[in-house]
Amino acid sequence: MTSTKNTAHKAPPKMPGAIPIFGHMIDFGKNPFDYMMKLRAKLGEIGEFRMFHQEMVLLTGPEGNEAFFRAPDTQLDQNEAYKVMVPIFGKGVIFDAPPHIKDQQLKMLMPVLRDKPMRTYSKVIVQEVEEAIKDWGDSGEVDLLEFMKQLTIYTSSHCLLGDEFRYELNEEFSELYHALEKGMAPVAFIFPNLPIPVLRRRDKARVRLQELVTGIIEKRAKKTEKSDDAFQMLIETRYEDGSRLSPNEITGMLIGTLFAGHHTTSGTATWIALELARNPESYDEVLKEFDTLYGENGEVTFESLRTIPVFERVIKEVLRLHPPLIFLIRKVAKDLPFKDYLIKAGKYVCVSPRVSHRIPEIFPNPDKFDPGRFTEERQEDATPFSWVAFGGGRHKCSGNAFAMLQLKAIHAILLRRYKFELVDAPESYVDNYKEMVVQPNSPCRVRYTRRTDVESGKTNTESSAKTKADSSNSFKVDVDMDFCQGHANCMAEAAEIFKVDDKGKLTVLQDTPDNALLKKAQSAAKYCPTNAIKIIQK
Repeated sequence: MTSTKNTAHKAPPKMPGAIPIFGHMIDFGKNPFDYMMKLRAKLGEIGEFRMFHQEMVLLTGPEGNEAFFRAPDTQLDQNEAYKVMVPIFGKGVIFDAPPHIKDQQLKMLMPVLRDKPMRTYSKVIVQEVEEAIKDWGDSGEVDLLEFMKQLTIYTSSHCLLGDEFRYELNEEFSELYHALEKGMAPVAFIFPNLPIPVLRRRDKARVRLQELVTGIIEKRAKKTEKSDDAFQMLIETRYEDGSRLSPNEITGMLIGTLFAGHHTTSGTATWIALELARNPESYDEVLKEFDTLYGENGEVTFESLRTIPVFERVIKEVLRLHPPLIFLIRKVAKDLPFKDYLIKAGKYVCVSPRVSHRIPEIFPNPDKFDPGRFTEERQEDATPFSWVAFGGGRHKCSGNAFAMLQLKAIHAILLRRYKFELVDAPESYVDNYKEMVVQPNSPCRVRYTRRTDVESGKTNTESSAKTKADSSNSFKVDVDMDFCQGHANCMAEAAEIFKVDDKGKLTVLQDTPDNALLKKAQSAAKYCPTNAIKIIQK
């Protein structure tokens, strides 16, 4: 007897125009974003296309995004989808590791991205920015993308990996890292070991990086004084069975740490300055906020960067228009139902932040740069899973809090020191879709001029301290444990309510706390990097 369980589910509609062998790969490869926009316009929130022999199903919009991000790993498999990362991270590391090993490895990376070490990073980032611009003088011209690539590799390696990578390896490490990053070419998602130049350079860089890591491990073993960075943490950490990480595993996990903190930041940092230069009204609002908060020489600290609402809205709008990842992908391990459709096991399913961010029913006039979308009055991103620049659910980018800290600290210095203008026509600054991590086309020329109009520092009237509380008698703490990654920001804000143990497990000590703790609870929700916490006022 034939089961009727799935017979009511339709197959996803297919995009026409596939050609033998290549499928839709040629059209997709020309401009993935345009292709996926056309697919949504023709087929709606679900549609199937083919890349060579692989059948791909694209989900777009909040409901499609939620189905993708909430599906368990047993249903949507990351490992199979991200074979492209195996030559970069290494055999047996993260996407090439069995589930129980992968879980342990990911937990090993979390401590450097948790609240306590994050509080020390702003000083390091500021130091790197000041060093990078010390010879700029009063005016000049720079390829901003190349500048940001170099700056963010220095800030990320200095904060997350340690002094050897920042000061001893320096330019060589930067070159090796960028060779690995370029190894995420679109074709590598289908053929990760294709013998083409960009992938050969990727493989040579991975071998050389492991040689360097092995040398540093041996060098550190001879020292009596131990470092407190991610590198040392990985040297000393152990699996549950007591075994150490191998040099191959340490190398791969260091790369993983850096990808979490740097992977998408350089392009976003560049686009922030470009969009502000193209939008003078928003530029003036940001300068006023920074000048009011810091003045000309005010100290940039973790605390002062926590609440800068005007600039935070600018970052969100830049990430809405220019999310760095073209799409996120999983292999369907078990049939995935979505509304009236059934996506069969063996196919690949993907979501595109860039397409979902351009849906006019959610973000009116979606091609316009408009940070006001994210004000409390408008809240265009209020629908869950409508804004997904960092992904969502249990797999939301673990480095998003570090990325936000970098973006804020870098621009808190640059925008106070210099005014930026576009050298070329504004419309010529566009995204480059030839790589999977989308960045502006290079060269990306801007002119900088030292500012002479910086206001004196005052109290920032919007950012200084407005955590809303009302006269409600009680409130409830609701935590989506599926989203929690163990950053421990909540415990730093409200230790009376939240406890995170050394393994990153969260315990809610009070789910209906006294109203005196409302402000602390609201801060915990606000600064949770994965938005796992909701405060429900009765």
